[in-house]
Formats: sequence, C-alpha cells, structure tokens
Amino acid sequence: MDISARAEYAVRAMLALAQASAAGAGPVSVDTLARQQDLPRKFLEAIVADLRGADLVVSTRGARGGYTLARPASAISLGDVFRAVDGPLAEVRGLRPHETSYEGVAQHLPTVWVAVRASLREVLDGTTLDQALTGALPPEVTSRAADPLAWQNR
Repeated sequence: MDISARAEYAVRAMLALAQASAAGAGPVSVDTLARQQDLPRKFLEAIVADLRGADLVVSTRGARGGYTLARPASAISLGDVFRAVDGPLAEVRGLRPHETSYEGVAQHLPTVWVAVRASLREVLDGTTLDQALTGALPPEVTSRAADPLAWQNR
C-alpha cells in the first residue's frame, strides 16, 4: 500500500488539531498547521478543504479564525481522514475489491483483494485520532507492530 503525501499530511494536520482541542485552544489557522508540521501551505489548504467537505473539520472566519475538529478526536478514525482526502481505502484499477472478477488462474484474487481491504479497515478504522495522538493504540495495531518482521523491508 502506498500512503499518499495527501493522506499523511491530512493525518498530521488532524493530529495537530486534536492536540489543540485537547489543550483547549481555539481554531488553528492553515499557516500555523503548515508551520507546526513543516507542510506546504498551498497543498495543505486543499487538504483542509477536503476535510471540511467530509465534515471532519469546521472553519471559523475572522482574525482569530482557523479550523477545529468537527467532533471529538476519539470519534474520528484514521480511516475517516484517509477516505476524506484519497477516497476508498483499497481499489484495483479503479474498482472496489469486491467488484473485481477474473477468469482462470486469477479467479481467486478478488478474495485476496477483499482481505487486504479488511486489514486496512481493521487498522485505520480501528484507530482514532485520540489514540494516535496519545500512543494508546488499539491491540490490533500494537500486536502487528510488535512483530519484528513488520519492520523489515521485503
């Protein structure tokens, strides 16, 4: 799986907003988010627009304006953020895994593609911004990451 810069930047920005929310801070501007996370401001503006369109953040206008989470960090999964900026978690040539079909030797691949999507869902939908921020990650994540082979390139 390739995690796009768009998805990575979106998660990092959402974590910064979650931290600001936990600290009781008000709205955070795109300039502040970009500076805090060392992200390109123009690119981040487009990402935040997608997050707003997905009802994950709300904007406040004015001199003290900026963005805040639309709901608690414990109610926003990493999967929500990925889908907001990149669309479905898994696609095969533009099709959802369960929409694929093959003949002959490849006939069982749709089952593999669906299993890949299910694994992504387990980790990304099972991990909230709050958990990623605090490090209190769910067992599905910590057990997979505890496997030394998970950290090795293949």
